[in-house]
Amino acid sequence: MPGFEVFGEEEKQQILEVLDTGILFRYEFGPQRQGVYKVKEFEEAFAKYADSSFGQAVTSGTAALKVALTALGVGAGDEVITQSFTFVATWEAILDVGAIPVFTEVDETLNMDPADLERKITDKTKAIIPVHMLGAQARIEEIMVIADKHGIPVIEDAAQAAGARLNGKHLGSFGTCGTFSFDSVKTMTTGEGGMVITDNENLWRNMSEYHDHGHDHAVNPGGRGGEGRRFVGFNYRMMELQGAMGLAQLAKLDQMIISQKANKAILKEAASAIPGVSFRTILDEKGDSATFFAFILESKERAAAVNQVLREYGVGAINFGENTWHFYPQWEHLTAGSTLADNGWPFAENGKRRVIYDPEALPQSADIMSRTLVYQVPIKMGDEQKEKMVSALHNAAAS
Repeated sequence: MPGFEVFGEEEKQQILEVLDTGILFRYEFGPQRQGVYKVKEFEEAFAKYADSSFGQAVTSGTAALKVALTALGVGAGDEVITQSFTFVATWEAILDVGAIPVFTEVDETLNMDPADLERKITDKTKAIIPVHMLGAQARIEEIMVIADKHGIPVIEDAAQAAGARLNGKHLGSFGTCGTFSFDSVKTMTTGEGGMVITDNENLWRNMSEYHDHGHDHAVNPGGRGGEGRRFVGFNYRMMELQGAMGLAQLAKLDQMIISQKANKAILKEAASAIPGVSFRTILDEKGDSATFFAFILESKERAAAVNQVLREYGVGAINFGENTWHFYPQWEHLTAGSTLADNGWPFAENGKRRVIYDPEALPQSADIMSRTLVYQVPIKMGDEQKEKMVSALHNAAAS
C-alpha cells in the first residue's frame, strides 16, 4: 500500500486509450468514443471482482458514502450508527445528508462492537455503517444478524479494504451495499475516486441517477436520459481517466495483497518478541488484505515507551489514540459542533443543538486505541527498509 508503488505500462496504456478518443467525460459523445467507456468497464469489473451485481463509480470514497446514504433515503432527523474508529469521511457523509451519527465502541478487531451496536439502535436508526478499518474484517456476519432482526440496511465502509474477504466473500458484499475509496494512499488507487457495490438493481439505479444530477440514464452508458428526472441529484461523476487507472490497478490488486501479506508477516514476526505484545483480532487471516499491521501492548504507558524506541530508530508507529483524523475523542470539530453555517446546521436547528458529543463517551475504544500501534504495510519493502524496521522492533523488544 499504496498502489502507486506499482504504476507501470498497464496504467499508461489504459490512459492512452482514453486520450486517443479525446473524451474524458464518462457519458455521451458516442461517435467520438470509438467504443471506449472506461468507467463503465471499471464498474462492471470491480463489481464482479467484489462478488456483487452492480457497481457505481464516483469521485471519492466520501462521495460513495453520501451517494449510498441518499439512495437509501436517509435524511434529516434520521440516525445512522457507525464506529468510533474510522476516518472522518464516514460521519461527514452522515451529517451531510442531514442525519445524526451515532458512534459505537470498537473491540479488538478495531472495528464495530456488535454488542454496543445492539444497545445503540433506536426507532430513529435508518442505517448502520460498520467500517472494515485498516483493511481487515469487522464482525460483519454478526452485524448483519442484528441489522436484519431490526430491518435496518447496512452500508459497509470498505474504503481501506479492497481485496479483503471473510470466508471467501469479498468485504462490501455482505450488506445492502459497500463503499470503497481509491484515493492516492489506497492499495489500489485512481488518484481520487470511489465505488459503491450492491446486488439491488433499484438501489443501483437510484445511485446512478443521483450521482449525475438526476439524469435517468435510460440508455447507459452512452445516454443521459431525456425522459425526465425522478428526483434532484448532484455531481459525483468519475472521469474516464480514473476509470482507466482503476482497470489497470484492479488487475494488479491480488498480487499487491500477496506482497503486503509477505511484508506484514515479516513485521509481525519481529514484533512478536516484544514482551506482553498481542495482535489485532483478524477474523480470517487468509482474507486479510494486510494493508496495515496492528499490535497491542498491555498498557497505554507501555505502548508509548515502545513507540518512543521505534521513533528513535526513525520508524515510529501510528498511535490512533493520538491521531486527529481517525478516532472519536480527537475530532474537536465534531465535539465542538463547528460549522460554517450561520444557523449552526447540521449540529443545530432552529437555534437548538440537535446533538452533543461527549469525548469521554466510549471508554472501551479509548482503552484499546491507546494501547495499539500501527504500521502501514508497503507493497514494496526493500532490504534496507526491512532491516531498519525489523531492527527497530527488536530493539523495542529489548527495551
